Amino acid sequence: MLEEVRIQGLGVIDDAVLELSPGLTVVTGETGAGKTMVVTGLGLLFGGRADPQRVRPGADRALVEGRLTVPREGRVAERVSEAGGVLDDDVLIVARTVSAEGRSRATLGGRSAPVSLLAYLADDLVAVHGQSDQQRLLRTDRQRASLDRFAGEELAKALKQYTAAHRRHREVSAELTELTERARERAQEADMLRFGVEEITAAEPLPGEDAELLAEETRLAHADGLRMAATTAHEALAGDPTSDVEVDVAALLSAARQAVAAVSEHDAELASIGERLDEASYILSDAATELASYAESVDADPARLAQVQERRSLLTSLSRKYGETVDAVLVWAEDAAKRLASLEGDDERIEGLRAEVEELRERMDRWAGELTRIRGEAAERFGAAVTEELTALAMPHARVSVRITTGEEFGSHGRDEVELLLAPHPSARPLPLHKGASGGELSRVMLAIEVVFAGADPVPTFVFDEVDAGVGGKAAVEIGRRLARLARRAQVIVVTHLPQVAAFADAHLVVEKSTDGLVTESGVVRLDRDGRVRELSRMLAGLEDSELGRAHAEELLVNADPERAHPAA
Repeated sequence: MLEEVRIQGLGVIDDAVLELSPGLTVVTGETGAGKTMVVTGLGLLFGGRADPQRVRPGADRALVEGRLTVPREGRVAERVSEAGGVLDDDVLIVARTVSAEGRSRATLGGRSAPVSLLAYLADDLVAVHGQSDQQRLLRTDRQRASLDRFAGEELAKALKQYTAAHRRHREVSAELTELTERARERAQEADMLRFGVEEITAAEPLPGEDAELLAEETRLAHADGLRMAATTAHEALAGDPTSDVEVDVAALLSAARQAVAAVSEHDAELASIGERLDEASYILSDAATELASYAESVDADPARLAQVQERRSLLTSLSRKYGETVDAVLVWAEDAAKRLASLEGDDERIEGLRAEVEELRERMDRWAGELTRIRGEAAERFGAAVTEELTALAMPHARVSVRITTGEEFGSHGRDEVELLLAPHPSARPLPLHKGASGGELSRVMLAIEVVFAGADPVPTFVFDEVDAGVGGKAAVEIGRRLARLARRAQVIVVTHLPQVAAFADAHLVVEKSTDGLVTESGVVRLDRDGRVRELSRMLAGLEDSELGRAHAEELLVNADPERAHPAA
């Protein structure tokens, strides 16, 4: 629950501290004293929209800081830990600042945090019910959400199943639509890929074949020159057997070897040279043999040359289309075959998706029907509960009901449209809330709805901002009694101008402006019993010391004492 809230620089509030407690706490004060700024501050503290115009003139910023107690084991503590914040003995410090320029900053457990996280945690911490919330409750989408919350865990489970099926149905339908609409594009792509794969398969290229063919074509095109060069080189090394002149390198080298060998035994250095001449002779002999063999192997083959050139032309054509080299062409063919298999499998995929769409639609239909059933049962309970509340709020003949319209289309929350209806008296036709009630009646109806919905809300703290506007007399007493009973289950903070409501409070805070028109820290006072009598007297008669007003105030407190002392029936 909220233990303390400090507000600085917000509206007429300069610096004020609200010490809060369990049960029902009311906040009162004269018109313009700053009561509304209390609710505005709480809204900021829990992720509300930052309005720089709310910053007090002359102040650099507005600050709202709250001290809350939260369980160490729970979703709030877990999210605080994830954000890097810490709890101090189950105490969580939350702060929000808004600069005069409009910049907003939030801290959670001593660490900076996104404002959106405060709003997220607010779902587990506080529910604010005020004039603006009434306007939101007049919207049918809010009415549906509130009824769903009132319906409880059974609906939450069914809604979870429906939401999962609905989300999957949208995903599958989108994929099916894309595949169906792109059928022509896919067919064209498949034809192109199929042609390419078939063309490459028919050519049967081998890895590295283009490089090998280029080398072979070059050799065949220069066959005569290569053979002549090899023959000439061979004759220069080994001589021409048909000639009587021995001027070849082999003969000259042999003569050199013989000359050195004849005297090499007399000088080691010359002997070494002789060994090198022997080695050169062996190398020369091998080279001559290889030249002879090469010359015999080179053959000018015009037919083979034509084949090679034709094959190279085919591979070059493939390379221009599918890759710079044969190896690249083979990679393209492999990838194209995989893509082609995928495209050709789309027909089967489409059939599978169509079957899944139908199965999901049947599942959505089943769960949407379950949602309609649960909402219908909850609507009966809710209408009866609100009607009972209205009886106690001096509207004994009014009846609230819920109209559920089930359409054909599936939405994110089923097929139901929910609308709250009011019949102010038995002969009246049920109409939507904003059409079926006057201003005063609407306030009471909305309060009854808020109280019933709040009873189904799991949050530990409720804030009501003058939802009793336009109500007085006996109805006002019943409003106070209802809020006091709600305070048995949760912490309730109420900003009110009705003494009948304030009398039921467990704690009474009054907001007072100082002589300069500002609310300072000492301007939010927690009243004792005598102070409450004086404040209730002021609210009743406009005079704090009126004997008649004080007597009436005492009577209100005495009548409210049993409601605070005993559990609600």
